[in-house]
Amino acid sequence: MIHTRELAARFEAYGDWRRRLSAGVAALHDWLADQDLTDAQADLRIQRLLERLHQDKLVVAFVAEFSRGKSELINAIFFADFGQRLLPSAAGRTTMCPTEILHDASRPPSIRLLPIETRLKDGTVSELKNYADEWVTLPLDLASAERMSDALARVSQVKRVPVALARRYGLHDEDLVAPHERRDEGSVDIPCWRHAVINFPHPLLKQGLVILDTPGLNAVGTEPELTLSLLPSAHAVLFILAADAGVTKTDLEVWNEHLAGADPATLAGRLVILNKIDGLWDEMKSAAEIEAEIARQVRLSAETLGLPVGQVFPVSAQKALLAKVGGDDSLLARSRLPPLESALSDKLLPAKRDIVGASALSEVKAIVGGVRAILAARAAGIAEQIAELEALRGKNQDVVEHMMQRVREEKASFERGLARFSALRTVFTQQTTALYDLIGLEALRANAGRTRRAIEASLFTKGVRGAMNDFFAQIRADLDAAGRKSAEVHEMMSAMYARFAKEHSLEPFSPPPFSMLKYMKEVERLERAYQRHINTLWNMASKAKFPLMKRFFETVASRVRHLYDVANRDVDAWLKSVMSPLETQVREHQLQLKRRLESIKRIHRASDELDERIDELGQQGDALRAQVRALDARVAVIEAIARSRDELPLAANA
Repeated sequence: MIHTRELAARFEAYGDWRRRLSAGVAALHDWLADQDLTDAQADLRIQRLLERLHQDKLVVAFVAEFSRGKSELINAIFFADFGQRLLPSAAGRTTMCPTEILHDASRPPSIRLLPIETRLKDGTVSELKNYADEWVTLPLDLASAERMSDALARVSQVKRVPVALARRYGLHDEDLVAPHERRDEGSVDIPCWRHAVINFPHPLLKQGLVILDTPGLNAVGTEPELTLSLLPSAHAVLFILAADAGVTKTDLEVWNEHLAGADPATLAGRLVILNKIDGLWDEMKSAAEIEAEIARQVRLSAETLGLPVGQVFPVSAQKALLAKVGGDDSLLARSRLPPLESALSDKLLPAKRDIVGASALSEVKAIVGGVRAILAARAAGIAEQIAELEALRGKNQDVVEHMMQRVREEKASFERGLARFSALRTVFTQQTTALYDLIGLEALRANAGRTRRAIEASLFTKGVRGAMNDFFAQIRADLDAAGRKSAEVHEMMSAMYARFAKEHSLEPFSPPPFSMLKYMKEVERLERAYQRHINTLWNMASKAKFPLMKRFFETVASRVRHLYDVANRDVDAWLKSVMSPLETQVREHQLQLKRRLESIKRIHRASDELDERIDELGQQGDALRAQVRALDARVAVIEAIARSRDELPLAANA
């Protein structure tokens, strides 16, 4: 089971790397605080960065139609060490609800189950996670694999309900109900649970791995939170097919509607698994013939799904689990699971590491950029003072008085400029208020309220559709207007920076622009999902408008709210990054002018202090240069960690 150990070691190495990166950022923050080089904005940005690193997860989603061996594959890759199946795996449906497998150190080992009845309540799965009383929680007995397996089997529970109730839950579609489920015309089997969260202290899960085990097409389509949130947030998706059938019609529907995506970069995180290749192990065929048949299925699947052949992996999850439990290396090799584990280890983790490292390094450099500007302003002020004082050597009192008067005039001129700065702050506040009026939560609530009232007042499908379409149209209009407003703010601040720099010889600075593109793209994605899962002829014709409205607000509108939350946080951070450097420049320039004036006053009072003051300023300059070197060294440490390649931790090498 060398590949499983390598995968575990890589995850441990990733967790160790993330901790070292966090420690480097924290050490930088402590040093900045000791040197009095930080402010509230920098403190907040560093705190957010550390929280992101601490909470970083690697989400791997397993998606398949029923009976493709998805749960067995999870057992084979992650849980073979227990010597038996942990997740239920049998013919037919076993995973009846979306299941997250993770480790939360703040909770005991357990399985939390969200009753299917919550589909009739307001609130998404994400929101309901905050309310323990909505869930059924069962402890996991780690000392007994059998009892643990029994508890985990609860995810496959079903119950029989009237068709009318199933429709209210949004779980009944005649085209998707299997023949054996139609025991009579008046009732149908549905899952007992809407969502499951398994908290399990597996070494990989402790390092931040999250496994998302999804049901088949029926549940993927009827629980839009999967489509709108969980699957798009997954760093990798393993799409499982049956090796003997290849890509079926329903497989292709799941792929095209939920996984393919419009962005080619998305496909890099998609791996296709041709499972059950043991079904092709025909004793009447030669090994070469069997190999040719497997290679043909791989090629056809790759062509159908538009993927490189290297992203399609033929395996036998059942034989791999059997081989690992029995210690049969020959059978494990024949199962072909090791190449898939190598792909997860060699491609997925390094790619995730590169993304996290680049993001952290970019944030650190942005924060340090502001610190460098402060140090540069202080160095420039010291150099200017030394030049002025050097010019006073051998001069009489009249020259010193003239110099002092010139600095006083500079100070008075700068203070007049502060009046413009105060006026700018007023305009800036007005502009930011207008920006928040467009993309604030109050604007979204108003839009949602209009949509709800329009749906309630509509007597026909056309009115319901129109209200929902208007909801998206208003969001796009608001984001467009917000984009124009942010451009106005950027233009105004750029002009102010240029004016201050020219009038007062300040360090030139170009404030960063703000783009609404990523929010527009997300709205487009949500609208496409709405068109596929809600605005369909079947839904509009078969569902009453109030359940349809409820589903719209629980899924699509709730994701839009999340988007607005993110956008507001991003805008807030951007506005601070635009104004904060100017405030710092103003504060530093005021301080430098004050120091220059005090220095010349001292020389005016006692000319013998001139050399002493020049030496004092020289020492301050040396200290500043030492600070710059120390800052460079600390950033270099973080950069080295962020860009370092995989190194197995000591525990893995022992």
